[in-house]
Amino acid sequence: MNWRKNILITGGAGFIGSHLVRLMVNKYPSYRIICLDKLTYAGNLKNLTDVENAPNYAFVKADIVDANAVETVFNEYQITDVIHLAAESHVDRSIEGPMEFVMTNVVGTVNLLQKAKDFWKGDHHVFHHVSTDEVYGSLGNEGLFTEETAYDPRSPYSASKASSDHFVNAFYHTYGLPIKISNCSNNYGSHHFPEKLIPLMINNIVHKKPLPVYGKGENVRDWLWVNDHASAIDTIFHKGRIGESYNVGGLNEWTNIDLVRHLCRLLDNKLNRRAGESEELITFVTDRAGHDLRYAIDATKIEKELGWKPSITFEEGLEKTVDWYLENTAWVDEITSGSYRNYYEKMYQNR
Repeated sequence: MNWRKNILITGGAGFIGSHLVRLMVNKYPSYRIICLDKLTYAGNLKNLTDVENAPNYAFVKADIVDANAVETVFNEYQITDVIHLAAESHVDRSIEGPMEFVMTNVVGTVNLLQKAKDFWKGDHHVFHHVSTDEVYGSLGNEGLFTEETAYDPRSPYSASKASSDHFVNAFYHTYGLPIKISNCSNNYGSHHFPEKLIPLMINNIVHKKPLPVYGKGENVRDWLWVNDHASAIDTIFHKGRIGESYNVGGLNEWTNIDLVRHLCRLLDNKLNRRAGESEELITFVTDRAGHDLRYAIDATKIEKELGWKPSITFEEGLEKTVDWYLENTAWVDEITSGSYRNYYEKMYQNR
């Protein structure tokens, strides 16, 4: 079949990537979607079982740090576009081991940029780099991050993402590579690895384990439902201007402690526990080094230029998320036990 586009989605088996892959495979049957993932602890092919047999879907296990592997994928699938989500993303892990973040987030991104530059001719391609609001640093009690906010990363993770953003922009200005960048606030939703705040708290509440909250829980984050983020990426990829950056957020700020308490109340109700039972599990722990106080996104540009805005409220999205975890305990058990990693060998070893 002659596909209209051969779109490489890196990190496609991860949390955000799997939602985007499913959206693109189902919405655009004339596109071939090539999902590339290294399948680290955060990449799970079971996130994609509902599309794995779709005629316009292909999976490639590869590491973007391996330039030869990236070149092979570009050659074999004649890649016309890239949506780049592959990244080491957990701040705590970056503090413990920053070099892995440098390799994947910086070197891996440059490998992809280099291959796109070498392979693509003309202006009918897009390299969409998906980044984070953490590159902007920390806000005080007032103000919002805009696309003009100066970069001020505070952790090894955010520094590596800031560097990758700069390389993407450099390839646009130096080589004319057709790029787009999006910087998003914190995501939540189904299929999220349980080291992250919301799935960790849900899982611990269910099992009556301590709920560790950094410092006094006063850090503020803007939260966006992952399906709305996937929709924003789709919108930017198709409608955004070449060479532009777009901030994606929900105008939905919560302190960590208020969010945890809300989850406690929500789950106490759903699990028929007495009021306040789960809040007794809250345990304040030593704050993380370099913990940014507040992130908040101004998403005016994407809303006015491209017509995108979140589709549901945080309360609606959070209830959907809690319900998904309660209904998919087998998925959570496989993640926490590590047994999900056997799925690749089972499904792909003879392909």
